[in-house]
Amino acid sequence: MSDLFDHAMRQRMRQEAPLAARMRPRTLEEFIGQEHIIGEGKLLRRAIQADRLFSSIIFFGPPGTGKTTLAQLIAAHTHAHFETISAVLAGVPQLREVIAKAEERRKLYQTRTILFVDEVHRWNKAQQDALLPHVESGMIMLIGATTENPYFEVIPALVSRSRIFQLEPLSEEQITRILRQALADEERGYGSRSVQISDEAFQHLVNLSNGDARNALNALELAVESTPADLEGNVQIDLEAAEESIQRRAVIYGKNGDAHYDTISAFIKSVRGSDPDAALYWLAKMLAAGEDPRFILRRLIVLAGEDIGLADPQALVVVTAAAQAFDYIGLPEGYFPIAEATLYLATAPKSNSALAIFEAMKYVEQHGVGPVPTHLMDANRDSKGLGHGKGYKYPHNFPGHFVAQRYLPEDVQAQFYKPSDQGYEAEVSERVSRLRAQQQEGLAGAAGKPSQEKSQLPGHVRPPQKGK
Repeated sequence: MSDLFDHAMRQRMRQEAPLAARMRPRTLEEFIGQEHIIGEGKLLRRAIQADRLFSSIIFFGPPGTGKTTLAQLIAAHTHAHFETISAVLAGVPQLREVIAKAEERRKLYQTRTILFVDEVHRWNKAQQDALLPHVESGMIMLIGATTENPYFEVIPALVSRSRIFQLEPLSEEQITRILRQALADEERGYGSRSVQISDEAFQHLVNLSNGDARNALNALELAVESTPADLEGNVQIDLEAAEESIQRRAVIYGKNGDAHYDTISAFIKSVRGSDPDAALYWLAKMLAAGEDPRFILRRLIVLAGEDIGLADPQALVVVTAAAQAFDYIGLPEGYFPIAEATLYLATAPKSNSALAIFEAMKYVEQHGVGPVPTHLMDANRDSKGLGHGKGYKYPHNFPGHFVAQRYLPEDVQAQFYKPSDQGYEAEVSERVSRLRAQQQEGLAGAAGKPSQEKSQLPGHVRPPQKGK
């Protein structure tokens, strides 16, 4: 009797399930999208059809792209026992129970066990470690599903024993086919009802699904179920109903996941590439997803130093002022200084000459640190006893506030700074080139000769500062 009740309950649950669950593909032929891994003749498709999956698999991709569906299709084609657990709900005790039954099943019936772990990245290292020896021995064949990059979120030992298949967001054409199927299917969709959806409304659902089939089907279901039928029994869905059912594009953005790093990368590269429109787009995505504005401002400060530099020295001033302004006013008005700083940097001339610091650091690492020339040493402490600072020429006592003298150790012959020809730095480049030429000429002419410092001029007396 209980079996009858269980069967009736399952039937009722299938009928009452959300449209996205009801329309889940039941065969490989019904599956739409991911042709690069599941298309006709592809390795994964052949392995599923032949029930010849011998290595563990991890499906990695955005929500609504078919990860769970592919696992269920594997379950339908395999003669192995198929178990499903969610990493959100299950822990090590449930895993141990699955493994114990798998060992018993293998011992008594020589039956393999395939374990599907949804949201596998939610398991911590200890939980993943508990699964590892059983995957390694072949007792369990793992099928993991994750929206996060498995190379970062899954332990390397499991990754090395698995084939990684990356799923892509569905195209608009694929979303269109999925929605058409749902509207036409009489058993699982709305084919038995008179649903009439305008072209504008349909395209709105497609456009704002963000490549997520579940999102598109949920929006269609909400639009149909919330729209009363007219006197003829027709459900008329116009653009307004579609807009209400999918009010905004879902922002897929985990602050510790790939989307976070990919989006900030796109933002930085857009600013560096002088594309203000793209910079604002990625900025809007981050702000809409709830990114910490201070994180964005910190990245803009780095950009000002790394990518604009002396091409526009005001860039750093503008961004630091924007950061201070944001701390004063907060949100939502704080969006203005963030946007202003973004636009200033995106439209400013670019120079990455500040990267010269890394060249200098590399040189020091490879060659060691040379001694400080005697004339550059601190004269305030040891000038009388050791002669520190002797022979130093105070530049402000010379015409043009410049005099040729050595500032690098004797054995260091290097030019780390390479000014660009952009913006203000073009002027800097001309001045640096001229001074370098004078420096080399002066040092060459002074070789082996005593220095001839000009008498100090009024107003140019060296101030008694420590370290000078």
